[in-house]
Amino acid sequence: MIVAYGVANLLQSVAAARTTVHHTFDPGLLLRLAGHRTYLVGLACQVAGFVLAFLSRRDLPLFLVQASVAAGLGVTALLGVVLLKWRLPVAEVALLVLLFAGITALVLSAQPAPSKALGTAGMLALLVALAVIAVLGFFAVRLHGAPGSVVLGSLAGLAFSAAAVAARPLASASSWDAFLGDPLLYLLVGHSVVGQLLLGLAMQRGSTTAAVAAMDAAGAVPAAIVGLLLLNDKIWPGREWLAGIGFLVTLAAVVGLTRYAEPQHQHAVTRAVVGVPPPLVTPPAARVAGPAGVIADPLPQAASTGLRRPTTRS
Repeated sequence: MIVAYGVANLLQSVAAARTTVHHTFDPGLLLRLAGHRTYLVGLACQVAGFVLAFLSRRDLPLFLVQASVAAGLGVTALLGVVLLKWRLPVAEVALLVLLFAGITALVLSAQPAPSKALGTAGMLALLVALAVIAVLGFFAVRLHGAPGSVVLGSLAGLAFSAAAVAARPLASASSWDAFLGDPLLYLLVGHSVVGQLLLGLAMQRGSTTAAVAAMDAAGAVPAAIVGLLLLNDKIWPGREWLAGIGFLVTLAAVVGLTRYAEPQHQHAVTRAVVGVPPPLVTPPAARVAGPAGVIADPLPQAASTGLRRPTTRS
């Protein structure tokens, strides 16, 4: 599951960066992204990860499953090193170790247990949440740059979080008839589609860092709280402290890895899109401060504001 989501993160962000920026809450963006084979492969990996996560939610608490989904970014970072020749400084090695330690702590503290039924009130709450997230997304697309990435990424995370809440009791359906006839299935699909659209819009706003970090934080925390309060998620007695530390360490490592991956990912995508040959080196005097204090060439910034559009395949 973690590997599948890690591959999906990398491939989908590359495809989103190569697609014309959308300034409206238009589902047509998903169709345009589907014109990229890179996006389709990433989507297939995401579906595989989703299926594995869905099956995991039948007995495992949401705080473990959602943190594991977020931990896919660690796989994204490793793939960037192997495939895109990203650098792996000592600080990022430490973050990967922390990520592994956080997930290990969650595994040791999580007590498997079947979910409680959500009830009619819970289903109505998910329906209202879907409408509210969609309306907020309709207005949030007017934001640009990092603020747009943060807001849209957060909304995507909330949508995916709500989908996880719907999936936990749905995974315990006793038969296919019960599964297909359960309103939670359609709430799950609705939240997943809206979340996917919002994530694509967020990644187009120029900051993969802000989009993924906001999505991971907003997607993990609400689902974990709802699971513990309403869905019978359990922690082994005496290990509550371990679960809390593991959850916080995992999220902190994910956010740190996102900040590390962003400048290198953006640079690699820009070269692929605008056709800059690898030997080209920008003179030191022309370099500017990039995200998180990293010194970056101004070319990626230029690409994010329009230079990549002529190569759009949509």
